[in-house]
Amino acid sequence: MKVVLAAINAKYIHSNLAVHCLYSYSKEEFGQDIEIAEYTINQQIDYIIKDLYMKKPDVAAFSCYIWNRDYIEKIVRELHKVLPDTLIWAGGPEASYDAVNMMNSVKELQGIMVGEGEVTFNALLHMWKYGQGSFKDIKGIVYRSNSGNNAGNPTIEVNPPAEPVNLSDVPFPYENTDDFKNRIIYYESSRGCPFSCSYCLSSIDKKLRFRDIELVKKELKFFMDNRVKQVKFVDRTFNCSKNHAMEIWRFINDNDNGVTNFHFEISADLLDDEEIELFKGFRPGLVQFEIGVQSVNPKTIKEIHRHMNLERLSEVVKRIQSYGNIHQHLDLIAGLPYEDYDSFKKSFNDVYNMVPDQLQLGFLKVLNGSYMHENHKEYGMVYHSEPPYEILYNRWISYDDVLKLKTIEEMVEVYYNSGQFKYTMEYMVRYFNSPFEMYEILGKYYEDNGLFGEKQSRLKRYEILYDFARHRNNINSDELKALLMYDLYLRENLKSRPAFRREQPAPPDKLKEFNRKYRGLGRNIHVESFKYNPVELALYGTSKKGMYFIRFDYTKRNALDNNASATMEEA
Repeated sequence: MKVVLAAINAKYIHSNLAVHCLYSYSKEEFGQDIEIAEYTINQQIDYIIKDLYMKKPDVAAFSCYIWNRDYIEKIVRELHKVLPDTLIWAGGPEASYDAVNMMNSVKELQGIMVGEGEVTFNALLHMWKYGQGSFKDIKGIVYRSNSGNNAGNPTIEVNPPAEPVNLSDVPFPYENTDDFKNRIIYYESSRGCPFSCSYCLSSIDKKLRFRDIELVKKELKFFMDNRVKQVKFVDRTFNCSKNHAMEIWRFINDNDNGVTNFHFEISADLLDDEEIELFKGFRPGLVQFEIGVQSVNPKTIKEIHRHMNLERLSEVVKRIQSYGNIHQHLDLIAGLPYEDYDSFKKSFNDVYNMVPDQLQLGFLKVLNGSYMHENHKEYGMVYHSEPPYEILYNRWISYDDVLKLKTIEEMVEVYYNSGQFKYTMEYMVRYFNSPFEMYEILGKYYEDNGLFGEKQSRLKRYEILYDFARHRNNINSDELKALLMYDLYLRENLKSRPAFRREQPAPPDKLKEFNRKYRGLGRNIHVESFKYNPVELALYGTSKKGMYFIRFDYTKRNALDNNASATMEEA
């Protein structure tokens, strides 16, 4: 028997934790029968079909998510044509919560594993290899029945759900880190979620379980010993148990190797002073936090069954930010109930003013199985029929408004989340009524000038921002040049200079003097002259005019934003 567990990832750097957990759980008995095959949605369907065909599996099982369901359905239909005797199964959240519909639309599928798959997959392996039991005896599957009166006219049978897995019984899926070189490693120390957010599938699984803490420590030590670059915890609310979270945070701090970064999705308002004080001693870059704010509208928060103390969240974010050692990524969701355009504007401005390292402006996905999906008619939710089921409009926000927010989202990605324009945007925002307005007007500038249809280089984006800003709101063009050049050289030791500033403002003799001073430090040093102090401009909106020389050292980069070290001297 040969079973192929197929994963179609969004990017090459991603890995699929689910298929590795299925394999590790059944490896002891069936390891010789199972092969994992990981692909990406960027690969041609014909290539994937060919590769699976060459493996000649008896069973091919696909892991389905919103980003790959359509792709997998196409593969399954074509794969069945060239491997008609291969049993094709699916699993994962996108198949689990829409199993019957998926079986009806994809006739080539024999069955779907619903929910957690380790025990279910093991039972299927016993049946496939040894003929032990039958489909009707296996919990957690939806399948086509060809037995008895159904022969020749299969019906779709839905079995009772499987019991939750004891997470400590799932063997560690990462024995060989070489298989994951240059890829993100995903890890779970808990399953389930204690909260009931109406847009989220995790709220369905109320059986919150934790992996044995000693096992977790042993496995995290393995990652650190092997100097894995990043470990991304998939726990839905990592700090829902303070004791569990503190044990792990203390352990990774005590065993820090200076390389590995750990990503956690947390509820910031649940953090107490003891936890926050612990963070103060972390190496810059040891951890990063993803914090879901979603909305600051109290009516929206209540309607989506979310529990959040916004005042406490803001206080915690600012305290952690003051340490300068932890990257914080804050999320907003557009398209939620009772959140109209003006309400979302307030949510955006409030979160922007918390000054996160990244601000993700996402759009509601009306996921099969979620409370939001069950009540979408009440909310007037109109959304895409195909994955990822993203909102088009609802009772509170029009499609026109959604399109405007899409434009703002792109501007935020380019000019805020990239981190390439940090000081320039901090300076510019004071010339607009609000941060939201700044990105709104910038997006309109892009549209009016046909810039969305073009692929811009990094340097071109600086030039566009200069052209946009120098004619607006009394912005001083010389100050703007100083800030743009500062941001530019913090990131990159350029060979060519942008069109808006071809020449250095310093007299040639002064510039030669400073270059001679630092020439012996090598090519990873660049000296740039400025008429203004760009840091003062960003912080205060003004700076004494003079002559400033800044030495950028690209051998010393900030662990959080990757900016070069910058040392300033006033001439």
